[in-house]
Amino acid sequence: MAARKGSSFARKRATYRPQPRVLILCEDKLSCRVYLEKAAQHFRCRAEVEVAHPDRTDPAGIVRTAKARRSDYEDVYCVFDRDGHTSFDAALADAAKAPPVHVITSYPCYEFWLLLHFGFSRKPYAAAGGRSAADRVISDLRAQHGMADYGKGAIQAAELFALLQDRLGRARVHAHNVLTAAQAENEPNPSTKLHTLMDLFELLGGPVRLDA
Repeated sequence: MAARKGSSFARKRATYRPQPRVLILCEDKLSCRVYLEKAAQHFRCRAEVEVAHPDRTDPAGIVRTAKARRSDYEDVYCVFDRDGHTSFDAALADAAKAPPVHVITSYPCYEFWLLLHFGFSRKPYAAAGGRSAADRVISDLRAQHGMADYGKGAIQAAELFALLQDRLGRARVHAHNVLTAAQAENEPNPSTKLHTLMDLFELLGGPVRLDA
């Protein structure tokens, strides 16, 4: 019997689909933007993940910027707070009509995501006594271990992800459970979808085989 050629024993080389180009637009040029950049690095995203700060930082302006730039990316994510934005509902409706633009919201603000690093909460937040709902979330956040100086300059934006990294897993679980409860109760205050970006970063951080 003739010997088989060595090449016939060679394993077929795995092929991988190219990583998608992803754009992330957020309203916060410091804490949230830097946190997301550090999170993307943590998960070793191989895709191009750009966290940009558009000229207009209200929800409507962010979605408008996303629509203008969507042709260069496979997915565009708009990250913004409910807070007191008057253009919030209009921005959601606009994004829903403009795939592949996706909206990542937090009620009332991004700091609620940070608060979930310390535990589950469905405590609602509302403006009162001259303080906004976001002010009240930040007050609760500052009461947590190591967070007393949040937003006062002592905790640098670049250090925030590293400070909370060991709590990231529980924050993702808490955020998922909070969002599930919020949807069941038809009451989004408080809730956040930022854990879905962490899921995305984790997915993009690994190769995706064409033959899988």
